[in-house]
Amino acid sequence: MSVMSCPGCAGAPLAEETARSFPASSAGDTVSLSLPGIHCAACVSGVERGLSRLPDVLDARVNLSLKRVSVQTRGDADEDSLINALLELGFEALPLDSDTLRAGEGDAAGRALLLRLAVAGFAMMNVMILSVAVWAGAADATRQLFHWISAIIALPAVAFAARPFFASALSVLRVGRVNMEVPISLAILLASGLSLYETMAGGEDAYFDAALSLTFFLLIGRYLDHRTRAAARSAAQELAALEVPSATCLRGGEPVRVKAADIVVGDLVQVPAGGRLPVDGVIDAGRSQLDRSLLTGESLPVAAQVGHEVVSGEVNLSNPLIVRATAVGQDTTLRRMAEMVAVAESGRSHYTPLADRAARLYAPLVHGVAAFAFIGWFIVTGDVRYSLNIAIATLIITCPCALGLAVPAVTTAASGSLFRKGLLIKSATALERLAEVDAVVFDKTGTLTDGTPILEDLQNLSAEDRAVVLALSQSSAHPISRLLAAALEGMQVTPTSLDDIHEIAGRGVEGLDGLERVRLGKSQTAVGGTVFQRGDAAEQVLRIDESLRPGAQDLVASIQSQGLHVELLSGDTEFAAAKLGARLGLERSKGDMLPADKIDHLATLQSQGKRVLMVGDGLNDMGAMAQAFVSISPASGVDATRATSDIVLLGRSLAPVQDALKVSRSARARIRENFGIAICYNAVAVPLAVLGFASPLMAALAMSSSSILVILNALRVRA
Repeated sequence: MSVMSCPGCAGAPLAEETARSFPASSAGDTVSLSLPGIHCAACVSGVERGLSRLPDVLDARVNLSLKRVSVQTRGDADEDSLINALLELGFEALPLDSDTLRAGEGDAAGRALLLRLAVAGFAMMNVMILSVAVWAGAADATRQLFHWISAIIALPAVAFAARPFFASALSVLRVGRVNMEVPISLAILLASGLSLYETMAGGEDAYFDAALSLTFFLLIGRYLDHRTRAAARSAAQELAALEVPSATCLRGGEPVRVKAADIVVGDLVQVPAGGRLPVDGVIDAGRSQLDRSLLTGESLPVAAQVGHEVVSGEVNLSNPLIVRATAVGQDTTLRRMAEMVAVAESGRSHYTPLADRAARLYAPLVHGVAAFAFIGWFIVTGDVRYSLNIAIATLIITCPCALGLAVPAVTTAASGSLFRKGLLIKSATALERLAEVDAVVFDKTGTLTDGTPILEDLQNLSAEDRAVVLALSQSSAHPISRLLAAALEGMQVTPTSLDDIHEIAGRGVEGLDGLERVRLGKSQTAVGGTVFQRGDAAEQVLRIDESLRPGAQDLVASIQSQGLHVELLSGDTEFAAAKLGARLGLERSKGDMLPADKIDHLATLQSQGKRVLMVGDGLNDMGAMAQAFVSISPASGVDATRATSDIVLLGRSLAPVQDALKVSRSARARIRENFGIAICYNAVAVPLAVLGFASPLMAALAMSSSSILVILNALRVRA
């Protein structure tokens, strides 16, 4: 198959609610295909519209960042028929398998573009050196020799370097369509062909340098566009990394190690302490504590015992459990979450970049102007060669170099500026979307806070009690116990020797100090909190708070001062969310939010016309981040969340988020200025070319000058 380019440019209630948040997929087969040649919104639209017209296709969704399409069929359409249908539309499609995924690793496309760019640049410089001699007055045999040397250098270089444009143009012409690469390819071919004809005929003028410079600057735009589109692996793939590949099942009373795919509903699955749950199910035996922070954002572990429902992806912290599977494979909560994220990502990719919006009418307009110039001059002069020369000059001078560079040049400059400030831009359209946001939604734990608890009451304990608390905390793997142990060890406290130390799920850890029972754990009288208790004495509360992430207070204040709508959404308790919201001066704070609740809330905001920036770090934020207009994740977040986000915050401070908002608005202004430059350039240059005042070489120089001007203007965004 030939390679084709882009033809478009805690307990049961929680478990039950979580399970309802991710409904099973609808009836019908789903076929996933790789689309290696797509790279713009026009491709997305073309693929989805084309496939949706097929009688056996229920729905088609393209994920542009992954270059894949997911097709929901009635069961009669297979991979081969869909691949053939896409080929007829001008798109190459490949079955999506492990080999395809491995082939997509690395940046082979970027390296190939860079090689073509290097070849075009090297050839262009050499041909221009030869052209200087011709311009200086070389004549007759010397001029002809230089023209032939230029041809020997230029023609192979053009054939190799301009291949992406030729392949894309050919793929759409085969199906009776046009795109931006058609006038580009036509200009390059005509400039090269006319130059070869002039050389063979002994003419004075040859425009090999024009063809090469045109190819060189267009490849700069294509490479910059590729750089800005480079993104991390799919969020759905990252979610799959959390799935347990194998587990121990009790079959016939004996433990058997099996693949996760071989677990069936009703199997008894052993989950060791520290292990991640491979299935949704009900605890059949054991008591423990579960860390579900990745799924719900709860900052503290929750107690789990016989009869409690659990879901895949949760981590068993303290004691072994036996879980009876109720949902396996594609039906688990974790897998449904992955599907939900993929759907949300596909919906967000429908955003149309400014360059694509500006380019919709460009190709037919260019062809029309060039054809008008050729026909008009042929009627006036009757000279095909002269008329063709003017038509080529018109095609070159109107070639979309400036338009093609307008967005990627600015995006690359802005991305570099923000990278130095501690932000990694992953999406090609992230800055455009960020400049348009009018609402900001924050997650709590790990985003506005750094997830580190702060102890406030250790000084109120007696020296004897501190020693007992240290002994108890050292015997537990609970996060708060580890925090207490680290704090007391830093105070040079020596632990007391205790007897009968054991952990009680949901209550904490207990032991004997002599004959007196001591306990560290959850309060039995107050609402929440961690306490130390000696015998029947009153509980001593150890107040714990979370430290704010650096820059959080200033960022929230700055955003509010700009009049943007700001909210806090958290999977933690209502009390914890409200407490942090009050601390930051937020009027809107919501807790106890499941992943689907966050998605629904963002959808409600968007239905009100708001364009939402979501800032989050946990697995429970992934769906909301994919749903949001644009998203930012701290680098400390889980891999899957970083993969979902458009922008990654590399440091601990949130201050660069404000820089991102500022730079994005500056970038939008530069992009619009670049479009203005391109429009003004064409308004002046096109009439000159049509009227015959510009040769193909002059047209190439004018086109190059406009491209350089666009790049220089783009660099202003760094300020």
